[in-house]
Amino acid sequence: MMNTITPSTFSELIRKRKSIRQFQSTPVPEHVLHEALEDAQYAPSNCNTQPWHVHIVSGAKKDELSQALLHDVVQGHASPDFEFDFNLYHGRYAQRQIEQVTLFYQSLGITREDREQRQRALTHNFEFYDAPHVAFLFMPSFGDNVRVASDVGMYGQSLLLALAARGIGSIPQTSIAMYADTVRRVLNVPQELKLLFGISFGYADEEQPVNQSHIGRDPVKDAVTFH
Repeated sequence: MMNTITPSTFSELIRKRKSIRQFQSTPVPEHVLHEALEDAQYAPSNCNTQPWHVHIVSGAKKDELSQALLHDVVQGHASPDFEFDFNLYHGRYAQRQIEQVTLFYQSLGITREDREQRQRALTHNFEFYDAPHVAFLFMPSFGDNVRVASDVGMYGQSLLLALAARGIGSIPQTSIAMYADTVRRVLNVPQELKLLFGISFGYADEEQPVNQSHIGRDPVKDAVTFH
């Protein structure tokens, strides 16, 4: 008989997962990481195409990539594969984004006027919040890419939950995908593979205030329409 996850267990897991913005340096044991990756591999995909290409960096290669990213950030050498603009958000979408960033800076004790510390907090993205590992989720390009990106997104969520189930913290990051050429160059990834986002992961430093804040979710009635 198959082992099953009860609704209450899954409910606890999905609510326990949150974006971690400060990690311990302790690496995830190799066998634990492989178990999580095995679970994530069962993510659904359109026509079972399984279009995800995952590159994981750790140790010296991670440090090399971080330095390359920081250099290109300073130089303004952004190279996103997919368009992203905060200014395109409107209405409640924009409000949620503002609520998130406000909570983030409040948890760090950074005021709106402290531009230097705000910039430092943003730069920490490219240091992967000191996580010992980062997974980069690449995808091939087919048509308008919407279906492929959806498949990779489902893989990403599966990986986030597989990590959380093992007590491993994580954070999906769009910011590091804004420098796709940098990542491809350092990791020797073919140009035809497009970078959707990255996931920094490891064991959370739970004593840090930035990891103690929790962003809420709108009620189901605001997202779901029954017919």
